[in-house]
Amino acid sequence: MQRFNKSAWLTLAAILLLPLIPMMIIPFYDTSEPRYAEIARIMAQSGDWITPWFSPGIPFWGKPPLSFWSQALSMQAFGYTEFAGRLPSWLCLLLSNGILMAGLRSLRGNRVALWACIIYSTCALVYISSGAVLTDPFLALGTCLSMVSFAVAIQNRNAAAVRWWRYGFFLGLAIGLLAKGPLAAVLIFAPVAVWWILNRKMASIRAVLPWGTGLILVAAISLPWYILAEIKTPGFLDYFIVGEHLRRFLDPGWKGDLYGTAHRQAYGTIWLYWLQASFPWGVLMLGAVLGAVRSARLRQALHATAADQLCGYWLASALFTPLFFTVSANILWTYLLPSLAGFSVLAAIFTNEIVSQFQLSGRKLLSVAGVVPAVLLVLGIVVWINPDLRNTERSLVRYAMQQDEGIPLLYLPKPPFSAQFYSSGQVRAITQDELPMAIKSRAPFYLAIPKDEQQAIAHAVGQRLYPVYANKRYVLVKIP
Repeated sequence: MQRFNKSAWLTLAAILLLPLIPMMIIPFYDTSEPRYAEIARIMAQSGDWITPWFSPGIPFWGKPPLSFWSQALSMQAFGYTEFAGRLPSWLCLLLSNGILMAGLRSLRGNRVALWACIIYSTCALVYISSGAVLTDPFLALGTCLSMVSFAVAIQNRNAAAVRWWRYGFFLGLAIGLLAKGPLAAVLIFAPVAVWWILNRKMASIRAVLPWGTGLILVAAISLPWYILAEIKTPGFLDYFIVGEHLRRFLDPGWKGDLYGTAHRQAYGTIWLYWLQASFPWGVLMLGAVLGAVRSARLRQALHATAADQLCGYWLASALFTPLFFTVSANILWTYLLPSLAGFSVLAAIFTNEIVSQFQLSGRKLLSVAGVVPAVLLVLGIVVWINPDLRNTERSLVRYAMQQDEGIPLLYLPKPPFSAQFYSSGQVRAITQDELPMAIKSRAPFYLAIPKDEQQAIAHAVGQRLYPVYANKRYVLVKIP
C-alpha cells in the first residue's frame, strides 16, 4: 500500500507538471484559443472588466467573463504570452484535483482519491484543456466543486466539519454561472435530482444543504455581473439566454451565432466524442464492464462498485451531460468536460475493486496514466520544432514586426485571431478593392495574402509581388 501511494503521488505530480511545457512552447492555433486570448488581451489593456469585447465596438455575448477575468489578470501579471493565457486553465486542473482529493478521502479513503485524481487528470479532454485558453475548465471546476460538496454533505450530514462543503455546493454553482451561464445549473442539479429520486424515503433534500443562505450567496456572487452586462450592452440577456442556451441546441445549423458558425453534427455524435474525451480510461472501463460477462472476479468488482451508496449519484454526474447533448446537433467535444469528474470517481472505485479482486499491486495500472501525457508531450516537441504545421500567425507577425518597426501589417481580406493577438491588435484588414488606393498612397506596408490568391492579387495591383515570408496559409510581401 505504501509503495503504491508513493508511486501514485509521484505519477500525479508528473502528470500535473507536464502540461507546463507545451503551454510555453506551442503557439495559439486558430480559431478558438487565440479568439479567447484576444478577448482577454483587450480586457487587460482596456480595463473594461464588465464587457468582454470580440473586437473594437463588438461586445462578446457568447460567454460570461470568469475565464476572461482570470486570463486578463494572468496577462497583466506575466505578460501577453501563451503561458499567461493558458495558466488559469491549468490552475483549474489543480483546484479540481484538490477538491477530488479532499472530498473522496473523507468518503472512500486515500487510495480511491488518488485513483480519481490520476484518472481525471489523464483523460484526453481534461489534459488538453488544462493547457488551453478555454472557458470550459472553469465550468468543470464549478461542477466538480458542487458535485463533491453535495456528496460529502449527504454522507456526513451531522458532522460539523462538512459546513464548508455545504456552502461549497453553492460556490460551485456561482462559478458555473459566471463561467458558462444557466447550463451550469442544469448540469449541477440533474445529479442531485437523481439522488433525491433514489433516496427520498431516506432523507429530505431540504435538510442536506442551507438552501436559503446558499442561494443568496449564489445571487450575490453572480447576479451583479448579469445586471451590469445588460445595462452596459442592451440585448445581451436575450442573445445569451435565449440564443446560446435554447436556439443553439434546438435549431440544427442555427444561424444566429454572432461569433462563428454552428457546429452541426449527426445526433448521437456526442457519444463518439465521449470515447475521445475519456480516452484511455473510458475504453478500458467499457472493456472491463464487458469482460464481467465472462470473468467472475470482474463481476464481483462491478457489484462492489454498484453497491457504493453514491453510485447512482456518480453515475448521473457522469452520464447526464452526454445524455443531455445526445439530441443536440450543435456540439463540440469540450461540452463533455463537466462529466469527466463523475466518471473518474466511478472509474476510481471500479479500478480499486479490480486491483483488490485480482490482487494487483496497482503500480502496473499507473502506466496507463502516461499514455495521453506522453503522446501530447511528443506532439508539443514536434510543434516547437515546426510551429507552422497548423494555422498560426505567430511567426509571420513576429517577422514583420522585427524587420521594420512602425510599418503596418495588413491582412487580406481580414486578419485571423492569432494575428490580432500576436500583434497586440495592430494588424488591420484590407480588401482587394482597397489595395490600389493603398499602393498609390506611397506609404510602405506589409501585406499578408492567402496563398491561393497570390497571382490574382498581383494581377489586380498590376505588379509582381515578391514574398519575403510564408507560412501554412499566407505569403507575406512588402509593398515599398
